[in-house]
Amino acid sequence: MSTRESPRRRALLDVLRAAPAPLGVAQAAERMGLHPNSVRFHLGALVADGLVERRTEEPSGPGRPRTVYTARPGMDRGGPRDYRLLARMLLSRWTAADPAEARAEARETGRTWGRCLADPPAPDETPTPERSTARLLALLDGLGFAPRAEGVGEPGRPPERIRLRHCPFLELAEEQGALVCSLHLGLIQGALDRMGAPLTATALEPFAEPDSCVAHLAGTPAARAS
Repeated sequence: MSTRESPRRRALLDVLRAAPAPLGVAQAAERMGLHPNSVRFHLGALVADGLVERRTEEPSGPGRPRTVYTARPGMDRGGPRDYRLLARMLLSRWTAADPAEARAEARETGRTWGRCLADPPAPDETPTPERSTARLLALLDGLGFAPRAEGVGEPGRPPERIRLRHCPFLELAEEQGALVCSLHLGLIQGALDRMGAPLTATALEPFAEPDSCVAHLAGTPAARAS
């Protein structure tokens, strides 16, 4: 159980943060109104999560060393996240623009990120449609798209399409499909460009079927001429 899921653990962390000096188990238990064994258990979990530091204090007189706890400095990383809201806020900058211009900018942003996420071919490698498709599928799979190549033709020709059976940004795509799908199309185009692939994505068909989107592929002019 994380700190975010445990109100008692969060309360204990607040007690440690408010304390002017490190606290021992008995002191923390007294302030929490809990049994020391319960506090000791939650302290161990906070230490394991990296939120609390445990150290041993040498006694000033006779007696055993005392174990004390203090909250680590920094913002609480166990708090809630809302990256969907952040994404909606960023997308809103495009929604106010001309629709065609917004889609073009989203696609170019996707291309930039596609080039960043993909690796270039090795110096001694000659990219082929088969190798490039395999690398693209691996990249998209790692991003959570659950891709599958379809319409695979004769050797040396790219597949006709890649079916995307999962959208890692589904809720955003349902709200702002024109922008999110343009980002996805650009990402595929940028990745293929970075790979030096003899193919590109010509279009992305959002929700071509209820359970998937489809990216359409074609060989580049150089590849078609070979």
